[in-house]
Amino acid sequence: MLASLLCLALGALLAWQVQAQQGERTALVMTIDDAIGPAISDYFLRGLELAEERDAALVVVEMDTPGGLSDSMRSMIRAMLSSRVPVAIYVSPAGARAASAGTYLLYASHVAAMAPATHLGSATPVQLGGGGLPGMDDPAQPTDDGETPASDDKAASDDTEQAEDNGASSDSGTPEKRRGETAMERKVLEDAVAYIRSLAERHGRNADWAEQAVREAVNLTAREALEQNVVDVVARDLDDLLTQIDGRTVVMEDGERTLATADLVIERFDPGWRTKLLAVITNPNVAYFLMIIGFYGLIFELSNPGGLVPGTIGIISLLLALFAFQVLPVNYAGLALILVGLGLIVGEALMPSFGILGIGGIVAFVIGSVMLMDADTLNISLPMIGGIALLAAGLMLWVMTRFIGLRRRVPRTGQEELVDSEATALEDFAGQGHVRLMGERWNAHSTRPLTRGQTVRVTAVDGLTLEVEPLDDSS
Repeated sequence: MLASLLCLALGALLAWQVQAQQGERTALVMTIDDAIGPAISDYFLRGLELAEERDAALVVVEMDTPGGLSDSMRSMIRAMLSSRVPVAIYVSPAGARAASAGTYLLYASHVAAMAPATHLGSATPVQLGGGGLPGMDDPAQPTDDGETPASDDKAASDDTEQAEDNGASSDSGTPEKRRGETAMERKVLEDAVAYIRSLAERHGRNADWAEQAVREAVNLTAREALEQNVVDVVARDLDDLLTQIDGRTVVMEDGERTLATADLVIERFDPGWRTKLLAVITNPNVAYFLMIIGFYGLIFELSNPGGLVPGTIGIISLLLALFAFQVLPVNYAGLALILVGLGLIVGEALMPSFGILGIGGIVAFVIGSVMLMDADTLNISLPMIGGIALLAAGLMLWVMTRFIGLRRRVPRTGQEELVDSEATALEDFAGQGHVRLMGERWNAHSTRPLTRGQTVRVTAVDGLTLEVEPLDDSS
C-alpha cells in the first residue's frame, strides 16, 4: 500500500515537472563570432532544428562576423525564411560588425537588431579567386578645398564620357550605379542586388540602402541603421532586446505573427566540439596542410612498404583534406596545379633531371596554392605557402647533392667493386696463379713474380681472372 502511494506521488511529481517544462517559454540563444562557412552553417541549422524540437518562442543569434561564403550564407537564409520559430539576428557585443554575408543575414532575419557601437555593410560580392569586383574601388574623394584630387584627370574625363554613353547626365549630380565591367561581374553583382532587395522587401526594410551596400560597399553605424530603417531595434543587451521586441509583428512563412518575448527564459546553445572541429578542418590553411601531409605520407609508404605509420597518417590526412575541399570553395585548376607540382618534385627525387622537374614542380605548386581558394575571406596564408615551397626546394636540393655525391663515389657492387681491392697470394707464381680475395679463391695473373702470402692489388678483372700487381708497386 505504501509502495503504491509512493509510486503515485512520484508519477504526479514527474507529470507536474513535465507540464511545467512544457509551459515554460524559452528563447534559444546562439553565438556566431567567426567567418560564415560550413561549420557556422551546420551549427546554425542544428540550432534551428533544436529550437523547433523544443518549441522555442524565439531564436536569438548574437553575431559578429566579417562575412564569409555565399553558399553557406544562402543555406542559412533559406533555413531562416522557412523556420517555424522567429529568428532575431543581434549584432553584438559593442564593437561587433555584420559585414558582407552578415548584412544579408541581418536583412533576412525576422528581427534585425544591433548593439550600440556596432556597424554593418560592405556587402559587395567578391569575385572568384579573391579581390573585389573590378571597377568597384572607392570613388575619388574631394580634397579639403572641394576639388577632386588631380592625380588622374583622365580618369575623371573617362567617367564623364562613360556616363554620357550610358545616357546619364554628368550635370545631374546623381552618381552612376556601378554594374561591373565584364558580363560575369555584372551577373554576380545584379544577382546579389536582387537577392538583398528581395530580403529587404519581405521584412519592410530599406531596400535602396541594401542595394547601395552591395554596389558601393557602404557601411552604417547602429544608430544610422535604425534611423534609415535598416534594422528594427538598437538594444543595449539581450534583456533590452527581448523587452523592445515584445508585441512586435514579424513576417513568417505562414503569415504574420506577434512576438511575446517579455518573460522568455534564455537557453544558450553554444558551438560544441563538432562545430569547433569542423571549423578547424575547414580552415583553408589546415586543409591545405592536411593535403600536403597526406600526399607525402602516401609517397613514403609506397616507397617503403610495410612502414604503416606514414601510410596511416597520410590516408587519414588526405581524407580529411578532401572532406574540407568538398565544402570549401576550391578552384580545381589550383588543386590540379598543386598535385602536378608535388608530382614533379617527387619525380625529381626519383629520377634527377638536374633541377628541371623540381623547379617546374615548385612553380606549379606555388601558383596552384595561391589559386586554390575561391573566396576573399578564406585564403591560404602566403607565409605558409612560401614555407612549404622552401621546404620542398630544400628537399630537392638535398636530393640533387646526394645524387651528385653518389656519382663520384667508387662503385661498391659488381666487377667495379673488385678493382683496387687488396688480395693475398696463395702460392709463389709468376704469370698464372691463385689469390684469395674477400674470402674467395680467384685465378690471378701477374707480370711480376709473387711469393706466398704477399699482398697484391687488383688492377683489372678479365672474366674469372684477376690482373694483380704487388701492393708496393702501386702508386
